[in-house]
Amino acid sequence: MEWGKDPSYGEVTIAELPLALAEKISRYDALNTYTDFILGAGIDRTLYMEDETFRNIVNENFDDITFGNSMKHRFITDANGGITTSNVDAFIVTAKEAGLSIYGHTLVWHSNQNSSYLNGLIAPEVIPSAGESQLDISALLDGSFDGWSRNNSGGITIVEGAGLNDGSAVRFEVTTAGNEWDTQLTSPELPVVEGHAYEVSFWIKSEDNGQARMSFSGMNDNYPKIDEEALFSTNAAWTQIKYNTNNSGDPLSTSADVIKIAFDMGKISGVYFVDINSLSVVDLDAEPTYLNLISNGDFESGSLDGWSAYNGNTPVYVTGSDAYEGGGAMQVINDADGNEWDTQIHSDFTANLTADQTYTISFMIRSEAVGSMRCSTTGNAQYQGDQATTTTWSLVEWEITGTGEEEGLNFDMGKIAGTYYIDNVIVTSGEAAPSSGPVIIEKTDEEKAELIGGAMESFITQMVTHFKGDVHAWDVVNEAMKEGGSVRDGNVTDAGDDHFYWVKYLGKDYAVTAFNLARQFDADAKLFINDYNLEYSLAKCDGLIEYVQYIESQGATVDGIGTQMHISETSDKDKIAQMFEKLGATGKLIKISELDVRLGTNSPTAEQQANQADMYQYVLDMYMQYVPEAQRYGVTVWGLSDHEKEHEYWLPDESPNIWDANYERKHAYKGFADGLAGRDVSEDFTGELE
Repeated sequence: MEWGKDPSYGEVTIAELPLALAEKISRYDALNTYTDFILGAGIDRTLYMEDETFRNIVNENFDDITFGNSMKHRFITDANGGITTSNVDAFIVTAKEAGLSIYGHTLVWHSNQNSSYLNGLIAPEVIPSAGESQLDISALLDGSFDGWSRNNSGGITIVEGAGLNDGSAVRFEVTTAGNEWDTQLTSPELPVVEGHAYEVSFWIKSEDNGQARMSFSGMNDNYPKIDEEALFSTNAAWTQIKYNTNNSGDPLSTSADVIKIAFDMGKISGVYFVDINSLSVVDLDAEPTYLNLISNGDFESGSLDGWSAYNGNTPVYVTGSDAYEGGGAMQVINDADGNEWDTQIHSDFTANLTADQTYTISFMIRSEAVGSMRCSTTGNAQYQGDQATTTTWSLVEWEITGTGEEEGLNFDMGKIAGTYYIDNVIVTSGEAAPSSGPVIIEKTDEEKAELIGGAMESFITQMVTHFKGDVHAWDVVNEAMKEGGSVRDGNVTDAGDDHFYWVKYLGKDYAVTAFNLARQFDADAKLFINDYNLEYSLAKCDGLIEYVQYIESQGATVDGIGTQMHISETSDKDKIAQMFEKLGATGKLIKISELDVRLGTNSPTAEQQANQADMYQYVLDMYMQYVPEAQRYGVTVWGLSDHEKEHEYWLPDESPNIWDANYERKHAYKGFADGLAGRDVSEDFTGELE
């Protein structure tokens, strides 16, 4: 072959040489130079604060930041509903120094909620039975003092084996005599029945002769005397001390619905020991409750004594958060789907059921996934219908009539494989007994609505007020819709541990209230409703638009609609276009709020990456085409890169973002930038070296 020059063509300049794709991508400017609307990134706060490369990319390419989790209810509220903002505040300072604004995500959602706090608000009232102490001493027994406050903490410790019967004791060391409260141990708040008479008792001794007292808050007399003496006396022998009406001379009753008790030990120097296990607070006016025919139904014995496996795995004693309340619960693992009786756990009744007597069998149960169980009896076999279980503790009750031959109770757990947790098993005929489990009084729907409404108002008020001036817009309501286009109602059987459905207690007007509250506390912020799969289910998109119309018909104003757009390279482009056409017709601000494009792998081919780039560009093309310029609030990409730290929980082993795992620009960067610019920016580039 002979090489030669085509005489019909002039000299080829360097500028005319074609550029490789990688070279083109490298020549693009920062993303936010290609658009005038707000360009945002949904990111992890910790990565931004600790990873300089990550932070620099964010600062150079974006105008706006959305926290992935840090502002969500679950992560920012404490056990009492207050907000803890120090970490977020520090981030905002750093972000503002870089010229970034903050988008608030999110005020009212059903997921990522502090459900423990919220469910606690509407938990049933528990009335302990007569003779049962209401004081939780677990934080003394484990030495943590959680919830207890100490004045002169160095002089107040826990000593194992120093109490009665070799139990644990609180040791008070008073080195210098002074005021009673100079060495003081105060309990957490203890819920009580206002106006009831109570008895507080414990055993105490001291190394030498000593004196001390108890004081209270929430009693009609917070400094009661015993036998007309302000201080009781102690010595080396264990002595029982009782504070009650008989000993004090005046009624020792409560004047509030919570009390605290305090050991005031500072008056006389010395070393004192208070036996922990004998420390009790008893409601003397409590109504008697009922005899439980299951001897170890609350699992507070520290074991599963009395329980055994007839079939299947042996049950396991569990503690801590696995218990519904108190110190323990029973865990049952069923390895495979089968017959109900394939996994069967049994406990004998303390006595056979009486013929023709009606009994109620009740217990609390949850499972790690949706499951099923039933109860049955031994001796004369009776069978309960199958009961569905979920990840949320629920009360199950079964009423039967005895024949005189029922000898014990079975939990039949073999139908659906899974892990189940059981607590507070009670079998009672309703006959009075000196002491047993508590009486449970459920709150009314009206009471629940008031409590949950108050919690929502408190959260929105705190959040919007605290971040006013730093947060310019909010997702006020997130993911309100079902896939078919109706408003969620909260009636679900598979709710996650962090799920809480505000709508279940407040009705569909919960969103009206939320928008009005957010508007009240920051009139300048833009307020959005946000949802996902609007490009997948056009019925859902229509339903959301109708819900916005309903919210506004009830007196609130919705500034904008956010469409999340967690999509893939194969998402239906026609539906994407139709979604934007519908949203654009609302006249509302429209935000693409959480955009990413999945490929189904963390090792995509060049073709997949090209498809991803095309999809990013297509989304922006349709946004520009169907959403009028005045309504284009902006676009937020969800996550910066494919780095594994960004995908520990969200889309693990995927590659949905614009930068790769090494923070290098992907083909998607070009597609996204071209979509923002409305043209192929690389057509401006020449072949000359840069």
